[in-house]
Amino acid sequence: MRRLIKVGLTGGIATGKSVTLNHFQQAGAAGIDADELAHQTLAPGTPTWGEVVRAFGKEILNKDRTVNRRKFGEIVFTDERKRAALNGILHPTVGRMWAEGVAKLEREGVARIAVVSIPLLYEVAAETQFDCVVVVACSDETQLARLRQKGLSEPQARARIGAQWPLPTKMDRADFVIWNDGLLRVLSEQAGIVWANIKETYHASSKNQPGKNRDKQERRAAG
Repeated sequence: MRRLIKVGLTGGIATGKSVTLNHFQQAGAAGIDADELAHQTLAPGTPTWGEVVRAFGKEILNKDRTVNRRKFGEIVFTDERKRAALNGILHPTVGRMWAEGVAKLEREGVARIAVVSIPLLYEVAAETQFDCVVVVACSDETQLARLRQKGLSEPQARARIGAQWPLPTKMDRADFVIWNDGLLRVLSEQAGIVWANIKETYHASSKNQPGKNRDKQERRAAG
């Protein structure tokens, strides 16, 4: 059985992780999105939904019992203690879900490379589970502008940005960095370069083990 190449994809909020994941999927990767898994765990009636409602109260719910994400965001992004409580509920379940998804892909052998998008990959120390990590980054100004376009005020946007590690810290730890501060075409070109490098580097040596005894390859895609 061929070993599955595991790629962690992360970055900051509104930096372009979803677009990059889609590009890798179109190139042939199996993709797993931790954000989508988190949304699944918060579906009404699930055990995680129940834990969240017990911890934060029914006032976070819409009339149809779904979580009001805008209202809930105002609670957890303005209170570090409450955000930590939410992460303590969500992260174990979501981490188990994406790990099970990767294991299933490896058993079935239908994909050669799996890309798992995890916004807080470094924050939860998940980088050791992957052969390499790709960080998608952009300038602070671009992040703010994109979040403002989504309807957030500047204080709300800054609170969400501040809830994650600084992008320079993530970039310093990454194996590959994609700088997404401009046109979608430029992002696609960089993603293509990184994809080619991943295939060349990690397909060539299937003896490598994720996070163990591998030389860190600091590769920056040319913008």
